[in-house]
Amino acid sequence: MSLASHLEELQRKHGDVERQLGEAMNHPSMDDLQIVALKRRKLALKDEIEKLRGDDPTQH
Repeated sequence: MSLASHLEELQRKHGDVERQLGEAMNHPSMDDLQIVALKRRKLALKDEIEKLRGDDPTQH
């Protein structure tokens, strides 16, 4: 998998988690632990994206 396609996949996953998080936060019955897990997953994806972008300056 090329760096560009890997970044695209990570960005897609980040967007998916962001949508899931938005939906979860709009449901008062959603478990706080699930929300925290989604936030951590989103942050981990963001960190990985930033790390890969740092390795390839043309991706900024």
